[in-house]
Amino acid sequence: MRAKITYFVTAAVLVFYFVLVGSRGLMLIRHGTLITVTFGVAVLILPVIGVWFLWKNTQFVRRANALAAELDAEGGLPVDDLARTPSGRIDRDAADAVFTQRREETEDAPDDWRTWFRLAVAYQDARDTPRARKAMQRAIALHQSSPSGV
Repeated sequence: MRAKITYFVTAAVLVFYFVLVGSRGLMLIRHGTLITVTFGVAVLILPVIGVWFLWKNTQFVRRANALAAELDAEGGLPVDDLARTPSGRIDRDAADAVFTQRREETEDAPDDWRTWFRLAVAYQDARDTPRARKAMQRAIALHQSSPSGV
């Protein structure tokens, strides 16, 4: 729940920023000189890119959460029982051991979105966020291409 609140607060702050930057860009364009119009258009591009980025990330999170809910309903969601350091972080050796197992499962069933989902969780536990995101994108793509997610 804390992650959702953080995400929505961050998104709200970004939207406020986009509106603020967009209004400044329009003010520059209204000024009417060649330089201010050029800067105004350049400034307006930033909120457009930001809104697109926020939209794509929101779609990704919604789809990943839907897969998590479906996998949980099937009883296949990975259990978080990894050893932790005193500060609460996942122990790297424990994460690496689970990662090896998840990678082998994915190699055995490369067309199953469930194995890719669990591999993404293992990557995240091993603190490899870029690969975790790619594995989750693969899981989402496989789920969407399979008939009724099966």
